[in-house]
Amino acid sequence: MTAADDRRFPCPLAAALAVPFDYGGGEGIDFEPFDAFLSAEDTTDWLRLWSGNDELTGDGFRVFGQDGTGGCAAFWLARPDRPLTDQPVVVLGSEGGTGVVAADLADFLWVLAAGTGPFEATVDNDPDRTPRPSPERTAVAERFAPQRRRPARAITEQAGQEYPHFDDIVLELCRC
Repeated sequence: MTAADDRRFPCPLAAALAVPFDYGGGEGIDFEPFDAFLSAEDTTDWLRLWSGNDELTGDGFRVFGQDGTGGCAAFWLARPDRPLTDQPVVVLGSEGGTGVVAADLADFLWVLAAGTGPFEATVDNDPDRTPRPSPERTAVAERFAPQRRRPARAITEQAGQEYPHFDDIVLELCRC
């Protein structure tokens, strides 16, 4: 994939993100999806500010949303020659926290269906948080990935095991 790639969301992601996210006074999901992926230029600008590294480009990420503090959720283009929908979903938190949310889009749909946002799945491990499953997002996940249903925690744990060095890879990019 190159920086000139299409910046429209794949249909399953667009359908899942079209359902409004309820922050619920801090008890819901802290996630603000964009209408399309950030442009290559905006992704590069954000990644350079986030990492303190002016030599980076944003070519390795497709950013599709943020939390209230400005941390971003993105596809990490870690699997060369594979389509975007087969790439892992990651978070790059505003305070430097990072994590792998899901191994691919199909798994990410089930994380969202479980009432867990990308940041809650990885960076915000509040043990008192009670996810509120979303019937609308469950319908999206059942439509696009019916065979992949699993608990959100299992999805995130497996993705973290598949990419155990993501934090280290990101730290190597940083100059802060």
